[in-house]
Amino acid sequence: MIYVTGDTHRDYRRLRKDIFFEQKDLTKEDYLIVCGDFGIWDHSTIEARMMDDLDAKNFTTLFVDGNHSNYDILAEYPVSDWHGGKVQFIRPSVIHLMRGQIFEIGGKTFFTMGGARSHDIDDGILDPDDPQFRRKRKALDLRGGMYRVNHKSWWEQEMPSNEEYQEARKNLDRTNWSVDYIITHCAPTTIQDMLSAGMYRRDKLTDFLDEVYRKASYRYWLFGHYHDNRIVDRKHILLYEQIIELPEGEYPHGE
Repeated sequence: MIYVTGDTHRDYRRLRKDIFFEQKDLTKEDYLIVCGDFGIWDHSTIEARMMDDLDAKNFTTLFVDGNHSNYDILAEYPVSDWHGGKVQFIRPSVIHLMRGQIFEIGGKTFFTMGGARSHDIDDGILDPDDPQFRRKRKALDLRGGMYRVNHKSWWEQEMPSNEEYQEARKNLDRTNWSVDYIITHCAPTTIQDMLSAGMYRRDKLTDFLDEVYRKASYRYWLFGHYHDNRIVDRKHILLYEQIIELPEGEYPHGE
């Protein structure tokens, strides 16, 4: 069985046995996929315990990255091959599905493309090495500014590199741009505009995903990022707290 949910932000309460009760019948050959902003954030003992707790569950947890991930820490994990694509093992059964990859999982093919542009940086990115850092941060805090701090709460790697876009196109070419499922953090520009009526700005990643939207053949596209649960149309599903199962039938159904 394969289940999918949205951003967890290091809050895994929805995976408790009394909420995600289906897990009692699952094994490590069953999977839960998180659509970004999973919760790799620091080297704290609390986070380590959370990863150990996830690893101890009956099922295997998979995730794509988002725009709220500590990419300095992610870069410390070695890259491995798994089910046809590149991954990083956070724990033996907690696995980061890297960008631009195609995996075969449970007899289905999945294209994964994590990352997203942060929307809460209208007042910029502060550099902690800037001599004026404290003054600038205080001024922004006093007026409720929307900013983040480089390598503390924001990383430029939230957006894919040119090499990752190239890798994605190369891997999609191998399958003639045909997969069963697409898992991303943000949505293609077209879908994003439908969701937000233009509130969110298009960027290089959403435009790339729009290329995939136009060219690829797929059954369903599942994504997070926008903190809502919504069936956008018959092929595109926005997830936040909800957990859905990917069935053999026509539509995924919720918990």
